[in-house]
Amino acid sequence: MQLNQIPTLLLRFSLAAALVHGQYIIESSSFGHGDRISSNRFGIPHWHISADGQTPPQLLSDKIVLTPPYPGNRRGAVWAETSVPQSEWTADLEFRATGGDRGGGNLQIWYTKEGRPRAETPSIYTTAAFDGLALVVDMYGGRGGSIRGFMNDGTTDYKSHHAVDSLAFGHCDFSYRNLGRPSRIRIRQLAEFFDVSVDGKQCFSSDKIKLPAGYYFGISAASADTPDSFEVYKFVTSTAPGVTRELPNRDPPSQPPPPASNPGSPANDQSSRHTSSDAQFAVQFTDLQNRLERLSQSLDNVFREVQQLASKSESRHHDLSHKGMSNEQLSAMDKRIQSIESTLQGYTGQFSNIQSSLKDSHSTLNQGLTEHMTHIISTKTPKMSSFIIVVIVFQMLLAGSYVLYKRRRANGPKKYL
Repeated sequence: MQLNQIPTLLLRFSLAAALVHGQYIIESSSFGHGDRISSNRFGIPHWHISADGQTPPQLLSDKIVLTPPYPGNRRGAVWAETSVPQSEWTADLEFRATGGDRGGGNLQIWYTKEGRPRAETPSIYTTAAFDGLALVVDMYGGRGGSIRGFMNDGTTDYKSHHAVDSLAFGHCDFSYRNLGRPSRIRIRQLAEFFDVSVDGKQCFSSDKIKLPAGYYFGISAASADTPDSFEVYKFVTSTAPGVTRELPNRDPPSQPPPPASNPGSPANDQSSRHTSSDAQFAVQFTDLQNRLERLSQSLDNVFREVQQLASKSESRHHDLSHKGMSNEQLSAMDKRIQSIESTLQGYTGQFSNIQSSLKDSHSTLNQGLTEHMTHIISTKTPKMSSFIIVVIVFQMLLAGSYVLYKRRRANGPKKYL
């Protein structure tokens, strides 16, 4: 497959998906799927931004930062101001979490009946009784991250509950911190089942959960003392495949009442045929309008993805061109290497001379030292005959002393008792 065929294939696939499945985005419960999240950076259409009163969430053109990298203990949230009218839907969240090695915090996705609560930045551990669903992304269990699901019918007060973690109905491991890319969480509520997937892999599902229509979506985040920064890039809510778009009710223009006619008259038959044909034309026109809108959205998505791929390829080419070395730099480096080699070759002869000099000095020193020590030993040490004469003289002196002692003792006066 050639690279220039990728945009065409993506376009065909998007068109086929839009025409076959009939899936469209619920604009009032979505943000971030267009070119910008906000045109003025002061608010998101159809959404309410909440903070803990200290540091408001930072709204940028392509993302909203619910909790900043610094300081810690901050809370932020966004709540939809319009409920979801369909009972079957799909919600996609793209977010990123970054922080230090011991950073902490949590992210919640809410789908509740009440919508924005009094505490506008709740977490699963600080919220009061709510009616609906809550998905929690945090470091629970010390396994590098997890995502858990909680349900409540409005009777359980999570804030005062002694073991909130035990109320989860589903969970899976999810390493979401410091990935260098956004992570994607998809929530689907269909007639047959409810499931949650992470980065294209199923997390948990159930065929016993049925969330009603008319509830509100919300996203909240909280950081710890050593904070994690939670950034939300987009949240897109779309209808289930095969659901037709519900157009707003519009009052038809007032027309004068048709003249009364007999039921069996030709004019009445012609009027009924015109009425049925008009109704069929209205249905076809509505269906065509829906298809055109879905086609336009698919084209926008494809063009946006192509632009992103083009920008990424250009940035990579720019980085490679800057990181690579030019021919001039390579030739200069080659010359430097050659000069170093020639210098080392000149030093080789000097090193050989030094080595031979050291060997000669070592051999001369060994030979001269041996001869000198031999001469000293032979000339300076006393002879053996002199030693023997000294010993004999010493022995004769001892014998003469002993004889003299005996004579004096024998000639001395004797004492008798």
